[in-house]
Amino acid sequence: MSSNSSATVVTLPTDQELVLKVIPMPADCNANGDIFGGWVMAQVDLAGAVLPARYVRGRMATVAVNEFIFKQAVKVGDILSFFAKVNRIGHTSISVDVEVYAERFSRQGQYIKVTQATLTYVAIDDLGKPRPIPKD
Repeated sequence: MSSNSSATVVTLPTDQELVLKVIPMPADCNANGDIFGGWVMAQVDLAGAVLPARYVRGRMATVAVNEFIFKQAVKVGDILSFFAKVNRIGHTSISVDVEVYAERFSRQGQYIKVTQATLTYVAIDDLGKPRPIPKD
């Protein structure tokens, strides 16, 4: 994840739902002193599962990370806001877009987009096999 000091300040999306807020800590850093990309990916997976859970009403599994873009480095103390929206509901799967915005510790109230991703979740039964998503 490259760092860019000239990150563009943006407004938060109004067509998506805030599903998670979290503050990364020093234990989440990589060797460069930035937050480890895998930690960010795990948080995106958690955030991305919030909306599908409302439809699936039961077990589900992440089956694909269709896109994952690190736009800016995440720093210790950033307040991260994860916004999600469902972009497709199929017979057994749901695709979700997740965008992550950071408020830098020293510039709270100003947001920069740090990550965007698209993930696919599948409803599964007790044996781990795909099952239909309830339509009611």
